[in-house]
Amino acid sequence: MVHPTKIRTSISLSSAVEINTTSALANHAIEAATEEMVQTFQPELQVDIKAKISALVSEVATSSTADRSKMSYCTDLDKSVLISNFEKRGWSQAGPDDDWNTKQSLCSLLTINHFPNHYELSRKDLLVKNIKRYRKELEREKDPLAERGDAPGKYIYLDFIPVTFVLPADYNMFVEEYRKSPQSTWIMKPCGKSQGAGIFLINKLSKLKRWSRESKTPFNPTLVKESYVISRYIENPLLIGGKKFDLRMYVLVTSFRPLKAYLFKLGFCRFCTVKYDTSIQELDNLYVHLTNVSVQKHGGEYNCMHGGKLSVQNLRLFLEGTRGKQVTDNLFSNICWLIVHSLKAVAPVMANDRHCFECYGYDIIIDNGLKPWLVEVNASPSLTSTTVNDRILKYKLIDNIISVVLPPDGIPDSHCLAKTGAIIQDFDVEHQDVKE
Repeated sequence: MVHPTKIRTSISLSSAVEINTTSALANHAIEAATEEMVQTFQPELQVDIKAKISALVSEVATSSTADRSKMSYCTDLDKSVLISNFEKRGWSQAGPDDDWNTKQSLCSLLTINHFPNHYELSRKDLLVKNIKRYRKELEREKDPLAERGDAPGKYIYLDFIPVTFVLPADYNMFVEEYRKSPQSTWIMKPCGKSQGAGIFLINKLSKLKRWSRESKTPFNPTLVKESYVISRYIENPLLIGGKKFDLRMYVLVTSFRPLKAYLFKLGFCRFCTVKYDTSIQELDNLYVHLTNVSVQKHGGEYNCMHGGKLSVQNLRLFLEGTRGKQVTDNLFSNICWLIVHSLKAVAPVMANDRHCFECYGYDIIIDNGLKPWLVEVNASPSLTSTTVNDRILKYKLIDNIISVVLPPDGIPDSHCLAKTGAIIQDFDVEHQDVKE
């Protein structure tokens, strides 16, 4: 996006793409769309934004017929899988001189690839908070989904995230849990970072205390620089070839209320380059424990031909051959289950803008018992292509997203994201709430 802070300061758009057409709108439709959109901005900006929109109504209304029927896009992410999909549809790119943000803010034909507060799902501490709240709400309602297991704190149906605490706020609760099983390993992650940055493992409380001392600022020794989540480490991950891996699954959400989500069929596994080893000597070896490509590509064993990746289809074939078809089907059903309920957990707090859609990158680890665990959710999954197969997959992903989000004629309208007749291709309709 061109200068996102000038207009949509209430929205974080790290890899935003806006798709638009400047069709003429009736005055009452413009006013309704304007009022709805203005409410999504910070209160102190609303008057100024509304004035700018009103000043531009006459300019848009008098634009030429040719201009009004032309599709255009704006992106701050120059990735080939994006641009090639736009160009094959004959779309034109809006440049920095087109005042894109201001002109298009008034138009109900705007479609943007992020929900305003997507961080409720993608920020690690908020994801945990929302899932915990979701469980408690279901318990209060005596919903059978919230049935407890035999072990303290365990859920039978909603146990899909490791035991997690937010530091420093939950430090005392973490220590209490740690002392129940002092031999366990825990993994620390900064709440607001990605691509493996700032992650480390601990197996002793003294290491956490040392981190706490090192994290305090010189100006305020009681203030920790940033929040972390600390989770019980999955020490028995499923291994292939002796190496740890996780799954990257893509989920498209076009509405949170009602919830409508699609699961992309063509996910992949990301492998570590060094064989799994739980010994203390390897506790700090990120090439053993972290599957992020941004970490593994710096290792001496990294293979740039396949990028340390395996398709989900091939994983499924491998598991069917080694574990059996029934348990493999159960695994993938459980993956769909955790995706749906993680989305339901955040649905009440998400700003459900009808002009928005979002593709999330789900990171999932499978343990040796074929139980899936949700690790984190990315609101801006990487579109960088590290291999030929990677490029093909991500091109198809973007192509399918556009086909779902836009109607067949390629021109969005204010209700297009809620339509059920979209072309789905490589997406499965994973969940769709039915209105009573």
